Amino acid sequence: MNPLDILLLVPLAGFLLMLVLPKAGTGPIRVFALIISVVAFLMSLGIAIGYKSGVPGQQFVTDLIWIQNPNIHYHVGLDGLSLWLVVLTTFLTPIGILLSWQSVRKDIKPFFALLLLLEFALIGVFSALDLVIYYGFWELTLLPMYLFIGVWGSGSRSAATMKFFLYTFAGSVLMLAGIIFLAGRVGTTNYSAVLDAVNSGKLALSATEELLLFLGFFTAFAIKLALFPLHTWLPSAYASAPAAATMMLAAVMAKMGTYSIMRFCLPLFPSAARRCANFIIVLAIVTILYGALVALVQPNIKRLVAYSSMSHIGFVVLGIFSFTQLGLDGAVYQMLCHGVTTGCLFVLIGFLSHRRPTLDIADYSGVATAAPWFSTAFLIATLASIGLPLLNNFVGEFLILQGAAQAYFPYAVWAALGVILSACYMLWMYQRVFYGESRERLPDMNLREWFCVVPLIAAMFWMGIGTQTFLPVISATNAKLLEQSRANEPFRVQLGTQFGNQELVANGR
Repeated sequence: MNPLDILLLVPLAGFLLMLVLPKAGTGPIRVFALIISVVAFLMSLGIAIGYKSGVPGQQFVTDLIWIQNPNIHYHVGLDGLSLWLVVLTTFLTPIGILLSWQSVRKDIKPFFALLLLLEFALIGVFSALDLVIYYGFWELTLLPMYLFIGVWGSGSRSAATMKFFLYTFAGSVLMLAGIIFLAGRVGTTNYSAVLDAVNSGKLALSATEELLLFLGFFTAFAIKLALFPLHTWLPSAYASAPAAATMMLAAVMAKMGTYSIMRFCLPLFPSAARRCANFIIVLAIVTILYGALVALVQPNIKRLVAYSSMSHIGFVVLGIFSFTQLGLDGAVYQMLCHGVTTGCLFVLIGFLSHRRPTLDIADYSGVATAAPWFSTAFLIATLASIGLPLLNNFVGEFLILQGAAQAYFPYAVWAALGVILSACYMLWMYQRVFYGESRERLPDMNLREWFCVVPLIAAMFWMGIGTQTFLPVISATNAKLLEQSRANEPFRVQLGTQFGNQELVANGR
């Protein structure tokens, strides 16, 4: 049996079994959820080890006809774009369960069951190769997050839940309309068949049709990744969601948008993507700077990191629409780095909120004196977030800025301001919270919390130093993506020297 099919089945089976477990046994419920999530993570590692980097295209593929008419397939597979995102999902789910071990005190069984359902849906989004199956998984991710915020959230959770649902559902309707249109023209929703029809010219779209389809898909994805100005659902959802839900929302669910842009928008609508590239890059740079500037004035730690997450996602969009090999490689790598780093920050913020009922920066001072190990872990995550060399975000941001500079140098200059601002708001927040006179005694890290944080910190260093563990399969897939989207057009760089002008021609790689 295909290992990917088994990986999809594990969290789904865990969710269904969780529903029949007795409510009284809260301890066994937590342990069972943790075991299921760890098994899924180990299976994803096995898939990553078995992935053949020298083999092009999708691997671990299952393609079965689900519905004859309309022609819908159960079609799943992994390539260098989706492989590490699946591993990221299974890596963070056990951490989310450990994070919620003591903080979730009501309706424990449905909470942990929904975490497993969310894991199943996210793996499905990253592996689905049929547009209808993909859409089903995409919509399924809404249900757990809607309930997490509405049932277990805090603050103005009703308004946050409604805004989150309406924004994401509205975008999904636009995407569904595009899927129906493509299915009517091609006769199938199988992604491979649709892509072949585009590449062979069998699917001949007018410029207007392609542009409208691109905008429909892109709008749905831009809402999910909170690109300016479609970001207004983000602060309330992040602030109201419980810690594990916030971590999964920022670290994994935001990547659904950037992943889907690369999977669908670029290869299916290449001309429209190039026509809109400059405009989208401007939005990406505005997102970077807007998120950073708003983070500078946030009085709440969780909201500050939420806007920081928005700013970093802008870098990913910039890398994608640079249409360079370096930009795309950096975009995919930054998806992974952002997931680990921001996930760690929200984990630590969850620990802090469990110790005190407030996350307002003004209510904290001298935490480093009371909890030195906790402060050390938070400092490492902070330094990774601002792109310190030897830590993971540095690699992703460097590749993105280099790719943007190849496309048009001023893009890189404007985006680099976001890197400077990130150091300002993150270090300023850290100084106010962790330094100064200690106001009260806070407990330091316990064993369960170390089990959450140590793997994330290890991943930050590993991704910052051992980049060749991840980049070869990513680069191979992106090279094929550039070829499919016909976007790897040569670019020219003019160099003025004291010996005269030199013209270098590169191929975008």
